[in-house]
Amino acid sequence: MEETRNRKKEDEEEFSNGHHHQEEDEEPAVNYRGIKAMPYIIGNETFEKLGTVGSASNLIVYLTSVFNMSSVSATTLINVFNGTCNLATLVGAFLCDTYFGRYNCLAFASVSSVLGMLVLMLTAAIPVLHPPKCVPGQPCSKPTAAQFTFLISSFIFLVIGAGGIRPCNLTFGADQFNPKTESGRKGTNSFFNWYYFTYTFAVMVSVTGIVYVQSDVSWAIGLGIPAFLMFLSCAVFFWGTTMYVIVKPQGSPLTSVAQVLVAASRKRTLKSTENPHVDELFNYLPVKSLNSKLGHTTQFKCLDKAAIVTGRDEFNPEGSPKQPWRLCSVQQVEEVKCVVRIIPVWSTAILFHIAIMQQQTYGVFQALQSDRRLSTSGTFRVPAATYIIFTMLALTLWIPVYDRIIVPYLEKVTGKEGGITMLQRMGIGLILGIFCMIVSGLVEEYRKHIAATKPGLGIAPKGGTISSMSAMWLVPQLVLTGLAEGFNYIAQVEFFYKQFPEGMRSVAQACFFAGNALASYLSGFLVSLVHHITTGSKRGDWLPDDLNEGKLDYFYFMLAGLGVLNLGYFLVCARWYTYKGDGERVGEMEMNAKESKKNVHLVV
Repeated sequence: MEETRNRKKEDEEEFSNGHHHQEEDEEPAVNYRGIKAMPYIIGNETFEKLGTVGSASNLIVYLTSVFNMSSVSATTLINVFNGTCNLATLVGAFLCDTYFGRYNCLAFASVSSVLGMLVLMLTAAIPVLHPPKCVPGQPCSKPTAAQFTFLISSFIFLVIGAGGIRPCNLTFGADQFNPKTESGRKGTNSFFNWYYFTYTFAVMVSVTGIVYVQSDVSWAIGLGIPAFLMFLSCAVFFWGTTMYVIVKPQGSPLTSVAQVLVAASRKRTLKSTENPHVDELFNYLPVKSLNSKLGHTTQFKCLDKAAIVTGRDEFNPEGSPKQPWRLCSVQQVEEVKCVVRIIPVWSTAILFHIAIMQQQTYGVFQALQSDRRLSTSGTFRVPAATYIIFTMLALTLWIPVYDRIIVPYLEKVTGKEGGITMLQRMGIGLILGIFCMIVSGLVEEYRKHIAATKPGLGIAPKGGTISSMSAMWLVPQLVLTGLAEGFNYIAQVEFFYKQFPEGMRSVAQACFFAGNALASYLSGFLVSLVHHITTGSKRGDWLPDDLNEGKLDYFYFMLAGLGVLNLGYFLVCARWYTYKGDGERVGEMEMNAKESKKNVHLVV
């Protein structure tokens, strides 16, 4: 055993010397452009969001007014579409990391998004591709199988586009900064906030100008503009090709995760008393590894068995195991532990997503049955989907204030980078999400009261009196939505990016969207379930086409109650969580590798 440890120590010292030598030799070959590459990446993101997100925010109106779908059916379809877009990011991340790389995935996905927007525009521009307009007093014609199939084909192209763009664009932008320099690290941190700032700015423009054209001028023109903007997004992206740092795919990190689980399972019969000291585990890191060296932690000891060297294990000349599905390194085990620790925290965001996304569906329906005039004497009505701008406006104004004013102040007070931890920011977002649902329910109660006691302003597109309550009463819930996103969403993106191993950053970004995907599916299921259960109840359907006859406020309050339970679950997960690197510090790990007699401590 002593001979084995000596051989491992020699391998580690050889790796350390070779690793540093390689960094010195290869570093000048990478020309990080950082800020210089940002106009092309941010430009691509801006045009892409102008083209797709704005249309998506008004898609609920398009399906109910042009395709004559019921509010529940349209909401369910939107939830399934959004969920599939987000779930596709897992496939996109796998293909990106394993085969194509981030640049190629972004290029292919951008072209697919252009095709999707073009097909969606055709469903509005060509009369035969959508049902005839409803005639008052007569049942509305439903879309034929061919019309619905053509519509779904546009969604498929958009799903492919989202699956490639969403897990890669943010990480691709971060690739342009040198992570080994202070300026590069600061640039990466600031990039997260400003990336989201440009995103919200683009969406604000989209939900005002483009949504107005769609709702009040022409759906064909209103959907044609996003298609053209998406084309510009592709052009800007390809224009900056010579500026980019293009990281080649290193193989799927999920293979390494599977190897650890299989190896630990094979060695599960080893008794805990037979587990050797950490310095006697297989402590190997490939020279070309993208991941920083992680210290050993005492959580999930069952996974440590994957790194126990037995008499059956054999090694290649460079030190790697000949059977990687039987023996894994401590580094691989700790990377899997990172993923396992993240999963409970990740799951807390699902109910938060469900609450927030209601503003994009039932929030729009609330606006449709409210007074959307800018003045009591005016005739112009603000498009219902445009009110989402208040969410984006709150977020756009909040981010620079938080980044430039609040964070520096909090850093001085707390002494922590960022002022407060990522988990604390996520928790604040959860609390704001609960208040958002409570305020939404109270506003809906007031809207129905005004609709019942004061003369209405006509009939809504799906039936029901339009309440004389000003739609500006929806602003508080929309602002709370923006602030909740500003805390929780940005913290989630940063949390996944920093807490996943470096080689899994595409998976890290996909993880955020996977949470959105599950939330979208669950939201669609929840809406259908509530509609089905309450339809035959004494109190009546909570979610009918005519909100004046429903109990949407009850639905909001129910989500608030679920949010309270979710907050309690989050607090337990946050207290249990150990940040990456809070086990053994890297410097301590290297010292222990050279001095095999030192103990390993877990820093809580």
